[in-house]
Amino acid sequence: MRNESAGLPRLLDHLDHWRGRGCEIVLVDGGSTDGSAEMARERGFQVLVSPPGRARQMNAGALATEADCLLFLHADTRLPPEADQLIRSALSGGRHWGRFDVTIEGEPRMLRVIGKMINLRSRVTSIATGDQAMFIRRDEFNALGGFAELPLMEDIELSRRLRAISRPACLSARVRTSGRRWETHGVWRTILLRWILRQAYWLGGSPARLAAV
Repeated sequence: MRNESAGLPRLLDHLDHWRGRGCEIVLVDGGSTDGSAEMARERGFQVLVSPPGRARQMNAGALATEADCLLFLHADTRLPPEADQLIRSALSGGRHWGRFDVTIEGEPRMLRVIGKMINLRSRVTSIATGDQAMFIRRDEFNALGGFAELPLMEDIELSRRLRAISRPACLSARVRTSGRRWETHGVWRTILLRWILRQAYWLGGSPARLAAV
């Protein structure tokens, strides 16, 4: 998380459910200036402070846990009920990693279509995005050295390495994620920009240069 104080109470309520089910919860703050870290600590959550950047923050969180399975949850994403049982079942079936289908919430109806297309693309390509709440066996995560500390595309880069080990468990249960980025920058503009960045990345573009676009 980073500067998530506006929505943090709802996130912490959501995480309380999983903490009550015995899940180990670690929040990794990327240098918030709005009191997010203090707010989470007051609610009794373990909070780490890391240099900003999703890859760095997720790697820091993984190092601070002891669980055999790691799930990476963005601050604006919510898990479906019984997500822990669904993950346990998927991994006991021989898969090493996986992700959920996603629903993007917001006013524009196009966001529902975008979510469906993300889910379909993920099934076809075995590539997951961070908004789909990726989960990974710890031993595989450690063996691969975690997320490459890239300024963007860290989820795609790790997916490419993971799919060489096994196809992901593509769970049809849906996580819900905020469409605020799409609404803020414009749905069609965001679609175009993401398509351009993704194509440039697949063609060998440097993530550092792409992040500056």
